[in-house]
Amino acid sequence: MAAQHRRPLTRLLATATAVVGIAALAGCSGGGSEVNSDYGFASAEQTADSTITVWVDAAREPVAKAFEEANPDVPISIETYDGNAGGSGSFQTKVALFDQSGEGWPDVVFSTQTNDASWAAKETNGVQAFAAPLNKGYLSDDFLSGFTDGANDPMTVDGTVYGLRNDLAPVVLWYNQKLLDEFGYAIPTTWEEYQALGDKLAAEHPGYILGSIGDSFVGTYVYYWGAQAPIFQLDGDTFSSDFDDDHSVAMTDMLDSMVANGTLVQDSVFSAPFVENYSDKIVAMPGPAWYAGALFQNPDSLNSTAGEIGAADPLYWEGEDKVTGNVGGGVWYASSHSKNLAAAKTFLEFVTSSDEAAALASGLPAYDSAASTWLDTQAESNFFTGDFKSAVQTAAGSVWGGWGFPSFSPETAYAAVVVPALADGKTIADVVPEWHDQILNEAQVQGYTVK
Repeated sequence: MAAQHRRPLTRLLATATAVVGIAALAGCSGGGSEVNSDYGFASAEQTADSTITVWVDAAREPVAKAFEEANPDVPISIETYDGNAGGSGSFQTKVALFDQSGEGWPDVVFSTQTNDASWAAKETNGVQAFAAPLNKGYLSDDFLSGFTDGANDPMTVDGTVYGLRNDLAPVVLWYNQKLLDEFGYAIPTTWEEYQALGDKLAAEHPGYILGSIGDSFVGTYVYYWGAQAPIFQLDGDTFSSDFDDDHSVAMTDMLDSMVANGTLVQDSVFSAPFVENYSDKIVAMPGPAWYAGALFQNPDSLNSTAGEIGAADPLYWEGEDKVTGNVGGGVWYASSHSKNLAAAKTFLEFVTSSDEAAALASGLPAYDSAASTWLDTQAESNFFTGDFKSAVQTAAGSVWGGWGFPSFSPETAYAAVVVPALADGKTIADVVPEWHDQILNEAQVQGYTVK
């Protein structure tokens, strides 16, 4: 990933007086200090018994508590926050305030977004970058080589790794074998077959669905990324978005058609209405691998019956590359300002590669050994029908590489423009110009050259 501009908000937070104060703090924050040969970056003075503060979202709290239980000698304080969900920017905003005061940084942070390295790897107003370089001596090459190939690419800047992928989130096609058998339908393999199934389902079994586009991550990552739609691309510091590309137009047309016939709904898959109205009416639904635990096996969500749900290979355009989208796959960051980097390292290794982490994972772990354990556990449980392991592995190796990772999320523009438009009865095509402008405006605000 090429170097990228940091957000203007960060630049605006420091007044001239604050800059002077921050410069004075540079020694304790690592900025301007000598590189620590053990870690490969300028570190704060280390204190072995210093408590590490770990930020997690609610879904990652169990693995953090599992670490605490397994490592009673490691002092740790676990704090929950929104996980930067939906591109909220909370992670960056909080760090910017700590940069201004010169203290208070957490030691480890989990983020649901894969694009935070674009700012977390950058020095800000003379304050050392928040994210610690991980492959300059801090973490061993043997440990880092255990991640699935490409898993940490979004967090790699000019050859330096700044974050560790928690899980891979490739999109597969989830299906209900019981309903397919009952209706006499085959599992679709292409987007064209998926749309045709929507037409057939709407005519023959109204009320049954093939998914939802009510979540911003679904509309952007599942459908447009999976369709090879070049609406969110980055080349160095140049951002581009093309809604006139054939892939973009075809996906917009398909979604509008399926919303119109009722086979795509607008409720969030995490909402109570979706669970209440559609738990037993989902014939098929493209979605990330982590739907396995987050939706289908979750007693507080769809709580599907064992043996009915399966995962099939991702959908693709007929005659084109068999690629798919990706929905998140959270990231762990260690702070370069930490006063107990040894404890932070122990934590990072545990939450990404341990058997305990694999057992608590709702989706496919990014660490190979943990992924193998998770896939085997899923297969042995007999909860999913079909060749679940093969489908997930196929998807993991098929993510389209044309999607960009700038310092802002595509979810915010979709949520601001598309979601309310659909609620008002408009089509996606109706608001594509506004959606496009919103994306480009966000890119310009972030300092990118817009093509």
